Amino acid sequence: MMRLLLASSSPARAATLRAAGIDPLLQPADLDEDALLRDAAAENGPLTVSEAVLLLARAKAQTVAATAAARAADVLVGCDSLLDLDGEPMGKPGTADRARARWLRMRGRTGVLRSGHWVRLRDGRTAGAVSSTTVRFADVSEAEIDAYVATGEPLNVAGAFTIDGLGGAFLTGIEGDPHGVVGISLPLLRELLIGLGVRWTDLWHPVSP
Repeated sequence: MMRLLLASSSPARAATLRAAGIDPLLQPADLDEDALLRDAAAENGPLTVSEAVLLLARAKAQTVAATAAARAADVLVGCDSLLDLDGEPMGKPGTADRARARWLRMRGRTGVLRSGHWVRLRDGRTAGAVSSTTVRFADVSEAEIDAYVATGEPLNVAGAFTIDGLGGAFLTGIEGDPHGVVGISLPLLRELLIGLGVRWTDLWHPVSP
């Protein structure tokens, strides 16, 4: 069995991998995401949302590759997600006021959750790609928004919503891979691994009888 190291602190990403038969090692990446995006924009011009999430996913993988945890893994995966609303990137709101303002803008509309994936093998080979899943938001009331924000759930997730938690009731539909909304697209990750010569099933962990 090969071991996968996830360069993320997201419980939802880790849970998604476990449900798919993979027991990931975990090592969050310590980096200043805002500074990275500012520097990249200053050097190359404005970034699209897809370019931003792939840049951050790659940076997370590169940062964790230099840690002791990476030596125990065969495959290292970095991920990052942003909601693309009218071409504007929306990450974690961080505060209740920002989360509420986001929902007042998003309700009744459609956005695209973009998740960057960067895979690095022990031998240094890499591959990356972005998953894009269209999300339709319900036309929720202000009272519902206030109640949701008060739970704290939307404050620390990309786009200020979840599909696998309390926020799931406020989505009317999605187009694309639902795992991409959680922040790690299993089909896309499998394709990246195949391209690097790694079989998805080699990452499955033994199931106890």
